[in-house]
Amino acid sequence: MKPTLYFLRSSEQKIATDMLHYAYRLDEANKKLQDFPELDIYCRFYGLSSKDLGLYALSEHKIAGGAWIRLLKEDDKANAFIDEETPILTIAVMPEFRNQGIGSAMLEQLFLEAGAVFERMSVSVLNNEKTVGFFKKHGFVEVENSFRKSPVDEAEVITMVKELPKERVVRPTDGYDPRKWMD
Repeated sequence: MKPTLYFLRSSEQKIATDMLHYAYRLDEANKKLQDFPELDIYCRFYGLSSKDLGLYALSEHKIAGGAWIRLLKEDDKANAFIDEETPILTIAVMPEFRNQGIGSAMLEQLFLEAGAVFERMSVSVLNNEKTVGFFKKHGFVEVENSFRKSPVDEAEVITMVKELPKERVVRPTDGYDPRKWMD
């Protein structure tokens, strides 16, 4: 079943917070988001900046996943930080909806939306063949000397970057003004 995508608005910050748990695979490590306060920068006060941009997917009347970008500062010490002009991607798909193309659908739409505002985006991913392959398939390339340890389980993570398309985004006319990201 093809997911329905919706813009992630500031009033829906709880979706970003809940999805962060799955983005860092805390469910697999049997850990809680509260145990990792350093991850809070990826969702705290989501949508209060005009540079926060995201969407979420509904499938079978459930939230299936979320993908968003945030422009962070060097002082935030975020994984995947490149510079203060490159937003950092966070993406998650709920376990029961993985391997159904939902992550790809969210990424492709987010690339179009983000391309209107940014030149590129970065992401920090687990350094394993499946994860790196997924992001390479979507046009991300590895950044040299970007190996770090995950804040969750000390696994090796790498930073990847994608140059964004500068295409005009065509949206359905649902009355939503895409120039206003905040509610």
